[in-house]
Amino acid sequence: MMRVDSRSQGLADLHRHLDGSLRPETVAEFAATLGENVPSDLSFYSGMGLEQALSRFSFTLSLLQQPENVRRVASEICEDALKEGVTTLEIRFAPQLHRGAPMEAIVDAALEGISNRSGLLLCGLYGEDPSVLDRLVDIAASRQGVVGIDLAGGPTPSHRFHMTDYAHPFRRAKEHGLGVTVHAAEGRPPSEIRDAVEVLLADRIGHGTTLLEDSATVDLVLKQEVVIEACLSSNAHVGAIATASEHPLPKWLALGVRATVCTDNTLLSCVTSKSEHSLALTLPGMTDSLLNRAIAHGHEGRFR
Repeated sequence: MMRVDSRSQGLADLHRHLDGSLRPETVAEFAATLGENVPSDLSFYSGMGLEQALSRFSFTLSLLQQPENVRRVASEICEDALKEGVTTLEIRFAPQLHRGAPMEAIVDAALEGISNRSGLLLCGLYGEDPSVLDRLVDIAASRQGVVGIDLAGGPTPSHRFHMTDYAHPFRRAKEHGLGVTVHAAEGRPPSEIRDAVEVLLADRIGHGTTLLEDSATVDLVLKQEVVIEACLSSNAHVGAIATASEHPLPKWLALGVRATVCTDNTLLSCVTSKSEHSLALTLPGMTDSLLNRAIAHGHEGRFR
């Protein structure tokens, strides 16, 4: 049983994707309205790989093209997180993928649904033209409630643009006082973490499962007090780690890494913040004290 003193101030979830965290009943309702069938294989499964996992979003995104649906799901995510005991929440999404209205209107719909109950992050995607990221920065900088910028998805050899090509928009984001997080080293080399921190000026790293493979990168993360957004079930699903029980989170925390537990996609991974924190407590080497530390890192690491 989870015994976490920090629950008196609630849990923190800094990494929850809007288009992967719909309620199942909302999915069914939206699909029926659009005359679509809900795929029987929508949920993630262990070892499926990142490419297969990312392909699942094509269906959920098809349900979220209109501002009113984005608004509703953003509101429901906030309601659900509160029921899970989450008091520090950040929701992220890529408004450029919701084409039922201009990006600005899609972002405004998400902010209306959130209604000051969560921070909102806007995601650029690996491989996109950097001009897309520049536009996201412009939108974010002009809207209270948008607290940060993310680079999401994963790199592929076919991409024309690579992580370091996004240096300009991410530096602009920092100039505007926005937080910066980057999906990096999700089963890929830890050099991605170094590039994210040194070139994109990342305050936080999403996933970062290979961090311990390079001691210099560990030293950098410790020195810069970078927060690692750990997503236990998701990392096992995409094959970034073999099983959730092998997640390096306890080792990170013992070294002083500012890691915190996040859900990533509550619908697709069939998780809640409470279930992920309970899972974290079962990891070899995890203690109540270390998990309390992870929860504190989540509250302290939020973008304001």
